Amino acid sequence: MANQEVKKRGKRVFLAAGLCFLVWNTASIYWVYNAISAYNGAAVALPVSLIPFGLGALLMTFAFWLYYRLRIYVNKTMAYLGLISFYIALEYLQQSWDLAFPWMTLGNGLAGMHQLAQWYDHTGVYGGSLWILLSNILAFEAIKQFRSDTGLARVKILCIWVLILVIPIGISLNKYYRAAEKGTPSNVVVVQPNIDPYQKLEFIPPAEQMSILTHLSDSIAQVNTEYFIWPETAIPSYDDEERIRQSVTFTTLQNFISKYKNGTLITGIESTRFYPEKKTLSAQYDAQRNIFIDHFNTAMQIENSANVQFYHKSKLVPGVEKMPFPKVFSFLDGVFAQLGGAVGGWGWQDEPGVLYAQSGIGAAPVVCYESLWGDWIGKSVKEGAQFIAIITNDGWWGNTSGKDQHMLYAKLRAIETHRDVVRSANTGISCFINQRGDVLQKTKWWTRTAIKSDIHLNDEITFYVKSGDVMAKLLCTVAVILSLIIPFRKWIKPLKK
Repeated sequence: MANQEVKKRGKRVFLAAGLCFLVWNTASIYWVYNAISAYNGAAVALPVSLIPFGLGALLMTFAFWLYYRLRIYVNKTMAYLGLISFYIALEYLQQSWDLAFPWMTLGNGLAGMHQLAQWYDHTGVYGGSLWILLSNILAFEAIKQFRSDTGLARVKILCIWVLILVIPIGISLNKYYRAAEKGTPSNVVVVQPNIDPYQKLEFIPPAEQMSILTHLSDSIAQVNTEYFIWPETAIPSYDDEERIRQSVTFTTLQNFISKYKNGTLITGIESTRFYPEKKTLSAQYDAQRNIFIDHFNTAMQIENSANVQFYHKSKLVPGVEKMPFPKVFSFLDGVFAQLGGAVGGWGWQDEPGVLYAQSGIGAAPVVCYESLWGDWIGKSVKEGAQFIAIITNDGWWGNTSGKDQHMLYAKLRAIETHRDVVRSANTGISCFINQRGDVLQKTKWWTRTAIKSDIHLNDEITFYVKSGDVMAKLLCTVAVILSLIIPFRKWIKPLKK
């Protein structure tokens, strides 16, 4: 194939795939525009929204372009292996780098039909991505073969496709219907205060918000209730973590929880830490006090003791909560400080955590966006978490499919870890999810309410929790090896087409 013709076809492949993926991304995550425009206006929302719309589409397109280039030099089977590897490698990049946005991972698509995704307890969502890609490739080849061949040869690939499609479904349905809830029961109350996220930080005093939260909790709690789960940033008080026990917040929460002998509260709070020198990338300098300050989106645990535990949200939204690649752009810290921000943005911690109650129960704290990271949550489970507590504030997106997608993804975390999920969302959707991904109880959107249920505290460790995203990492290695064929193509004779 002439070099000029290769370039022309490559451009056509890139443009066709790019347009397809741009439309798909935009249609799926259009709600990003809603969230930005509600706060910053349409003039800002449109160009900013193009970043998540376009970047994800660009990476997906690049995978198909690499496949086209590789196909020139290797056989069809090897090229298809390359396509699967390139695509999943770039999906893994989308959850690993500082511009992380793994929302559009193909394997997430089974969240709406979780009965077919029970084998995620071995593979995680990348197993779903592999299955979807492979089954579509085989379907494409089966159609081609059916049109070109005759006799039994026409259905050879069709039979393989049916097996690839049916066997995982059969395994999953068998696991689903044979599954039983494991672990001891624990009574949990989930609160949905339904406070407008655009008003809660400036117009509604923290004391009033805590009054709403405690009243809702008391309205349905039992004497034996062990956990109360309140949503992300439920307490917008910016309390100093080192002095939390001297705060009005702590006193109020202690008075509330003292009514429940075995009670433990996990709540979102906006907290701070102070340093005499810049200890972290995210710390901001306060010239008036000559001190550095870290702001955290925190999950705080309080119980009937002086013990207070904190977990800092670590998977931060790029550009909104954290400047991507802060080490690279650290020299711009002074510039951003003048603009009212910082290169580091919100503070974070490097490893996931487990919040332990006096009773020994371990909870995996998950703040909002973090519920997309199965491997991250799996590490908390591996360290002893017996259930998953997701706290979020999905009101930013309005009444769009964004809130529904976010809730559905929590079902996959339950399947991967065999842990009950307790989800508290400020404006909805709050819910209880069992270990096989069934939503047992959920709230309506934009409703002030509280719900309760007995969850199961499980200690079982799944294969996925033990191994993490090993499948994605292996395919990343394959992708790198196969991609090296393209730049070193001068040593490889192109295949005749």
